[in-house]
Amino acid sequence: MQNLNKMTIRDLDVKGKHVLVRCDFNVPIVDGVITDDKRIVESLPTIKYLMEHGAKVILCSHLGRPNGEFNEKYSLKPIAKHLSSLLGLDVVMAEDVIGADAKAKSAALAEGDVMLLENVRFHKQEEKNDPEFSAELASLAEVYVNDAFGTAHRAHASTAGVASYLPSAVGFLIQKEIEIMGRALSDPKRPFVAILGGAKVSDKIGVINNLLLLADKILIGGAMAYTFLKATGYPIGISRVEDDKIEDAKAMMALAEEKGIEFLIPSDNVSGKEFKEDTETITKTSIPDEFMGLDIGPLTIERFSAAIEGAGTVLWNGPMGVFEWERFAVGTKAVADAIAKSGAISIIGGGDSAAAIEIYGYADKMTHISTGGGASLEFLEGLVLPGIAAIADKE
Repeated sequence: MQNLNKMTIRDLDVKGKHVLVRCDFNVPIVDGVITDDKRIVESLPTIKYLMEHGAKVILCSHLGRPNGEFNEKYSLKPIAKHLSSLLGLDVVMAEDVIGADAKAKSAALAEGDVMLLENVRFHKQEEKNDPEFSAELASLAEVYVNDAFGTAHRAHASTAGVASYLPSAVGFLIQKEIEIMGRALSDPKRPFVAILGGAKVSDKIGVINNLLLLADKILIGGAMAYTFLKATGYPIGISRVEDDKIEDAKAMMALAEEKGIEFLIPSDNVSGKEFKEDTETITKTSIPDEFMGLDIGPLTIERFSAAIEGAGTVLWNGPMGVFEWERFAVGTKAVADAIAKSGAISIIGGGDSAAAIEIYGYADKMTHISTGGGASLEFLEGLVLPGIAAIADKE
């Protein structure tokens, strides 16, 4: 399993130095207002540490998908404003990323000052990991710190490229993410229960195969469950299914049986006639021809809750149904409730599961809520994350 044998922020002498920090400030903004600042708050320990140790802090991040062009809609100005209030100091906002304004403002920083560059994805070269752009970005600083776990699975200029040009380390957030999830995968407190949901089996095949080497129980919900159900001959009506993944599903269930791993798929479902919130619904153990599964049913909730009870470690990634609609959020809420009550070491793997935990008010009952959706999935799959691989190893 991956261990963090990387330089960390505490290994660096940052006093008086310009430190470029890649953060993940890709947060939801509606009409200029940040609606969820969890990712910003999670970056504060690293930023404050650097300020307290006399660094001249230069923050960079992407926001949304501006496709390599300047777009005011994706400006980081609201982030600078919010950060200023969180840090209790004026965060300097650059008008550009590697242009004259960024260079002048960077040069003018004093120890303990913080500035934020404009959205790095305003440059096409960012996502191409262009070496010239990486070098230009690196020229603003003397040290590089990556603390953006949410983009650590991307080999972009600001997440990996700049590490070739500067002494580098990971920040406290990446350190925490890797250590907590790494421990759960390398030496979990047992029984180890993995709960996987979401839309597609294809997104999770690698994760399930890795967890088949580690978990004691695997629970499958969400739209991806219907591919597994179809693989067992269960009637799934017009539910979403990946026909080209049915053989994979059969193979995974067979391997689980061979290894004595409890592999639970839904035994009843809440189904709707159409994919809309006010559709006609039916709850039963088989899905009628003209219906589609939209949530796990009460019998499944009972089975899943019983499987979670008494767990030592629980890992959850992906909702059990269309939880954005209240009528089909019952399964997701019940799983969150069971995890909260279990007393287990609980790791929530980012994305929709993290959103659900926040919505239902269980955040303080969980051991760790990951800030990375895709990054945490790739980590759980046992893959190397380029943004972390690029960081210098400890001597």
